[in-house]
Amino acid sequence: MNVLEFSLLVWVGSFLAGFLGALTGLGGGVVIVPLLTSVFGVDIRYAIGASLVSVIATSCGAASTYIRKGFANVRLGMFLEVATTTGAIVGALLATVISVKLLTIILAVVLLYSAYLAQQPREESEVVEEPQPLAAHLQLTGTYPTSSGAMAYQAQSVPLGFGLMAIAGVLSGLLGIGSGALKVLAMDQVMRLPFKVSTTTSSFTIGVTAAVSAGVYLSRGYIDPGLAMPVMLGVFPGALLGARALVGTQVNVLRIVFSLVLVVMSIKMVYNVVGGH
Repeated sequence: MNVLEFSLLVWVGSFLAGFLGALTGLGGGVVIVPLLTSVFGVDIRYAIGASLVSVIATSCGAASTYIRKGFANVRLGMFLEVATTTGAIVGALLATVISVKLLTIILAVVLLYSAYLAQQPREESEVVEEPQPLAAHLQLTGTYPTSSGAMAYQAQSVPLGFGLMAIAGVLSGLLGIGSGALKVLAMDQVMRLPFKVSTTTSSFTIGVTAAVSAGVYLSRGYIDPGLAMPVMLGVFPGALLGARALVGTQVNVLRIVFSLVLVVMSIKMVYNVVGGH
């Protein structure tokens, strides 16, 4: 396989990862790393570096569509980024101390649990819950478009959601992913936000988290332009297409896709650890 063929295949795989990442709010990172290491035989460190670049590209590609359509909550996203970026810095600093294999197993368990929780849907037409003092003070409210008109929502359990976001940031710094699964879990199940708001706000915020981690990998020389370029060029249009597809996708279908991706990726992670890859 020559360089052109390799780059073309990486582009195709990255396009699909970007589409899936934008559609589910995962960011494509959990697809890119197994794809590059298992299919193309790329060193895990360079795969993580390219993955972080892809997460940034996915976020940039999807954010504009989500904001314009009225799904992503910018104020909420920027507030939660305080937690994720802090966690990402901590995770990057701990990356050389903690066993990556152990962290991979932990992440796989978290992904499986996230998949389970995603299949416990809430009724999204319910009356807005009583505003909590902290959420009201920070104005963590909003509306999003539905087939029956704009629907209002109110963030709940803000401190717990903020804490889970910090953990998501730590995992991003340690494993080189956007940790979109944990972010969606925190917003959907803990903060009681509508699922589409959770996935779109996750896609909007993961780029900042990944950028913090990418700075560490760049300083260590683990971002190869020859690999990162086709990944980025594939993820970006895939993310744009995924963002457009999400607008008309049924929530139940979105939850199923979300869960299937988490299950497949978690099994792949455990297989790599058990197999010694």
